[in-house]
Amino acid sequence: MSWGTELWDQFDNLEKHTQWGIDILEKYIKFVKERTDIELSYAKQLRNLSKKYQPKKNSKEEEEYKYTACKAFLSTLNEMNDYAGQHEVISENMTSQITVDLMRYVQELKQERKSNFHDGRKAQQHIETCWKQLESSKRRFERDCKEADRAQQYFEKMDADINVTKADVEKARQQAQLRHQMAEDSKAEYSSILQRFNQEQWEYYHTHIPNIFQKIQEMEERRIVRIGESMKTYAEVDRQVIPIIGKCLDGIVKAAESIDQKNDSQLVVEAYKSGFEPPGDIEFEDYTQPMKRTVSENSLSSSKEGKPELKFGGKSRGKLWPFIKKNKGATPEDFSNLPPEQRRKKLQQKVDDLNKEIQKETDQRDAITKMKDVYLKNPQMGDPASLDHKLAEVTQNIERLRLETQKFEAWLAEVEGRLPARSEQARRQSGMYDGQTHQTVTNCAQDRESPDGSYTEEQSQESELKVLATDFDDEFDDEEPLPAIGTCKALYTFEGQNEGTISVVEGEMLSVIEEDKGDGWTRIRRNEDEEGYVPTSYVEVYLDKNAKGAKTYI
Repeated sequence: MSWGTELWDQFDNLEKHTQWGIDILEKYIKFVKERTDIELSYAKQLRNLSKKYQPKKNSKEEEEYKYTACKAFLSTLNEMNDYAGQHEVISENMTSQITVDLMRYVQELKQERKSNFHDGRKAQQHIETCWKQLESSKRRFERDCKEADRAQQYFEKMDADINVTKADVEKARQQAQLRHQMAEDSKAEYSSILQRFNQEQWEYYHTHIPNIFQKIQEMEERRIVRIGESMKTYAEVDRQVIPIIGKCLDGIVKAAESIDQKNDSQLVVEAYKSGFEPPGDIEFEDYTQPMKRTVSENSLSSSKEGKPELKFGGKSRGKLWPFIKKNKGATPEDFSNLPPEQRRKKLQQKVDDLNKEIQKETDQRDAITKMKDVYLKNPQMGDPASLDHKLAEVTQNIERLRLETQKFEAWLAEVEGRLPARSEQARRQSGMYDGQTHQTVTNCAQDRESPDGSYTEEQSQESELKVLATDFDDEFDDEEPLPAIGTCKALYTFEGQNEGTISVVEGEMLSVIEEDKGDGWTRIRRNEDEEGYVPTSYVEVYLDKNAKGAKTYI
């Protein structure tokens, strides 16, 4: 089966068919390209979905992922991210192995098709030219034959006429011979051209056209094979990622199987356990006899007898202890508003964070010290004095962090029972009222929930309490303000952003109520109720004459 022999007369139809084949190939390329776009879009949507449900860092949501069910969900999100990556691989491989390759092949195919049909048209034009030459010589031969017949007839007519002179007869005879010779020449030319045309025509239909059509047939068959191979590649690209996708799905199944409901239940206990003991039995109060109601050691129920302990004898609450920020609704620094077990966890976490900060600052101090030693040994590398300010700042930070750590460790030791605990009455007050500072209480009865889950009904005596304070404040409310032992002048402006510090402005004069005890901090007072600590290096201190002479700290 050959197009050259079977379709020798279908040049135009073959031209249309091969163009249709190229159109089909381009349509398939477009299909694959749209598939790659879909894969990329799907992968992007999967990644965005996985990112959307990832826990936010340093948020409460991140703490929830300690539960095994949440960990399994996080593993699912990570596996979906890898799953999306495989769809990106599909898109990339289809683009490189199919789309790009076929687009290049289409350009080559168009060029080859153009060349083959150009040769076919050239052969057609040549045979048409030969045909036109044959027709022209045939018409010329026909015309010359007719002219020769007319000349012969004219000669015979002149020769038969007795009235025509001999000279006219001779002229007619010569003209007839001339026309006859021209007809013979045209005949010979026509015969030669006819033979040549027949030869050209045979070569055209039996050699040129079959060869050209055979090339076109091979070109078309290669196109068909190529599109079939591309379809196989299309399937193989998908097949290659199936094992990896299977591993992603296996990972999701493994994560689901790792969920431990008992472990999650235990984590709930650790997260919310208060550490309180359940309330004891309440004794019967016989109002027929003056009996005092006894309260269980662990009961946090308030009574009328317990109310006076929460009163402050009408003492003004204008002075705030400088270590505590009493913002409305703020959490106490020592987490005394929390149940014992939760408070212990918070304090332990705070101590760990402070120790990490101390280690970080210590490493920085060591690095600055080493750099200063290098500058001392090699002055051309830098000025050692330029590091003094930074070194002093880091040292102050370390001291401040150590003080903070000691403070929280003391609270932690108290919770864990390593230090003498506060009185039971003070602990009850702390458990009921911490974190509720600056709250005005109405004289109507209100139900409140204590940390251990018991409820107390507060009577109209609560109207006497305008401010609810922590027991930490109670330890200092009865103290008289410390007397001033001197004055000081602020050498630099200091922004007191940490708890227990106070802001000062350069050139400001303040009272000194406690001098530096070696920790780099001096306690000062502004007016009567604003106290705090400032770095000793930021002020110039003048002690009074009772302080063994004036000392200056710069």
